[in-house]
Amino acid sequence: MSVFYILIGFSLVFAVGFLIAFIRSVKAGQFDDAYTPSVRILFDEHPKSSSSQSKKN
Repeated sequence: MSVFYILIGFSLVFAVGFLIAFIRSVKAGQFDDAYTPSVRILFDEHPKSSSSQSKKN
């Protein structure tokens, strides 16, 4: 039974470590996307038509 307490302790330490790493990377701007908004106009978006959906059903 004491093994469970050790495993729970290690998993909590591990989870807190990942949480700290995630918060630090967000604050450092690692997830900021400066490239995609500038080229979004170049991508074609196909409008979804409701008439083709109703014909299939």
